[in-house]
Amino acid sequence: MKKYLPIIAIIFAALLWSLDGFLRQELYSVSSFLIVAIEHTLGAIVFLPFLIRGKHEIAAMGQRAWSSIFWISVFGGLLGLFFYTKALSYINYIDLSVVVLLQKFQPLFAISLAAVVLKEKLSRRFLILAGLAILGGYFVTFGLNPIAGGDDKTIIAALLALLAAFCWGSSTVLGKSALNKLSFPVVTALRLSVTAIISLAVLLAIRGYSEFALVTLTQWKIILLIVFTTGSVALFIYYYGLKNVRASHATIYELFWPLSAVAIDALRGRVLSPVQIIGGLVLITSIILLTKEQQKGNGKPK
Repeated sequence: MKKYLPIIAIIFAALLWSLDGFLRQELYSVSSFLIVAIEHTLGAIVFLPFLIRGKHEIAAMGQRAWSSIFWISVFGGLLGLFFYTKALSYINYIDLSVVVLLQKFQPLFAISLAAVVLKEKLSRRFLILAGLAILGGYFVTFGLNPIAGGDDKTIIAALLALLAAFCWGSSTVLGKSALNKLSFPVVTALRLSVTAIISLAVLLAIRGYSEFALVTLTQWKIILLIVFTTGSVALFIYYYGLKNVRASHATIYELFWPLSAVAIDALRGRVLSPVQIIGGLVLITSIILLTKEQQKGNGKPK
């Protein structure tokens, strides 16, 4: 049973993320950047004991480990969450299912980025699967409608979702790299703390702190609920699983996120059209095959 705990942890985190979107949609009137700053500050406070206990690990960190932490904090924590929360603020123009399904472009971005940075050659099979994934993503977002005829807000929301996918996709590899050198509680605490410091510094620079007064009591309760369930706690659970599971396998287990989100959205009466469902299946299948292709090409676990 113990060997299945990391898998269960990733699946459970994915299920929590599918609920996360519904909570964030209730915060559409609050600045997305302010939400990120508050959420990570509260999360950093909650996980401060792990930061203190891991001081010896942190003291022994090299430049590469710090670079990984900085990347996942800025792109995975700050920008990724900002773009995702901002996309969900367009609740009247795009379904949650669409925003979540577009997150499955993460492996495509991660592999493409590796090709640019590490000069890795992309196979013909990869290019075909990537093309199918992009086609599936188009049908998920627009159905059979031409992009030129789409609503501007829908296009903006979709682009924001794709930017979030890029940020999180690029953070997956570096997150795994950090976990190879540090324990998962320390990685969680460091990511939350660094993101909190940067986001608060930016908030002070742009004088966005005045918006704190605009957050209602109900919205504060929702943000606290996110921190202790679908936000910081879900991240802690996910890093435990990722520490003990291949990154390529984790991508497949994470499919519980879009699938459960689509199911929950359907229960709310927001059902995708048949074309969007087919597009979603094409997208997910292409990403699974693409991830397996990359693992085979490398000849070793990622």
